[in-house]
Formats: sequence, structure tokens, C-alpha cells
Amino acid sequence: MIASSVQLGDGVVIHHPDLVNLYGCSIGAGTRIGTFVEIQKGAAIAENCKISSHSFICEGVEIEEGVFIGHGVMFTNDLHPRAVNLDGGLQTDADWSLVPTLVKRRASIGSNATIVAGVTIGEGAQVGAGAVVTKDVPAYAVVAGVPARIIGRAADAPVEVLSSGGTR
Repeated sequence: MIASSVQLGDGVVIHHPDLVNLYGCSIGAGTRIGTFVEIQKGAAIAENCKISSHSFICEGVEIEEGVFIGHGVMFTNDLHPRAVNLDGGLQTDADWSLVPTLVKRRASIGSNATIVAGVTIGEGAQVGAGAVVTKDVPAYAVVAGVPARIIGRAADAPVEVLSSGGTR
């Protein structure tokens, strides 16, 4: 289902629109969305991204241009999730705080990775399949594992990548 509240840029391709769940989000021009993807209200996806099947992008996630999201990638937006309050009553929107996440341009996230709320994945970074990202990933770093740790640097990284994660 694609809700009327979704903002779609020019040339967005949604494979099997009847098999996605998109509501209150924005999707930039040229982006491709796979089957069985859910993108919640308040999520923002920039231009020319690829969101593969079975991925979940929740409220508070911002994805910059040219990002690849593999199959079954899961984002979170709450560091202390609970179904009920101390009194046993179901929690409502007023009972939790949204924790935003940022994926910078040209980053790639491998299949079945989990991205914990509040992290920034740097420009050109690569997250290995099945990784659990609990901390910020520097620009052009390659991370893998549970929890994700730096194991290298992206092959297309600029010649000099500073220790701060910036480029020069």
C-alpha cells in the first residue's frame, strides 16, 4: 500500500506497489524500492537510492543520495523499546523518544544488517551483511560483525582519508 501522504520524486520505481507499505515518507527522484519494503512516516530517502526487498526503514531515518540498502535491512528508532509502561498499560507515542539515524551519501548496507538508532553511517561507508551497527561508522570505512567493527576501508575511498572520518 502506498498512502496518499507519500511524497514521490520523478522516476521513482516501486516494484509491486501492492506489496509495499509506504506512508508519510519522502522518496527522492530515481530511487528504486523493492518488494515487501516498509517505510514509515517521517523517513526521508534522497535521490538515486536502491532499497532492496524486505527492508524496514522507520520514522527518524534519513538516507542521503546514492545509498544502497540490501535485502532485509532493519533500522530502529528507539534505544529502550517496551510494549507497556510500569503500570502494565500499553505505551503510546507519548511514552518514548524518537532517536534519529543518518546514512550519508553513497554508503552501502549489506543484507540483513541491523542499524541501531542514533548512529551515523558515513559517506561511502560499507556495512557488511548481517552486521549490527551500534556506533557511528566513519566515512569510507568497511565494517562487519556483531557488533560491527572496522575491518578495512572502501576500495573507492579517496586517496587520503583522515582519522576523523573526513576527506581531504
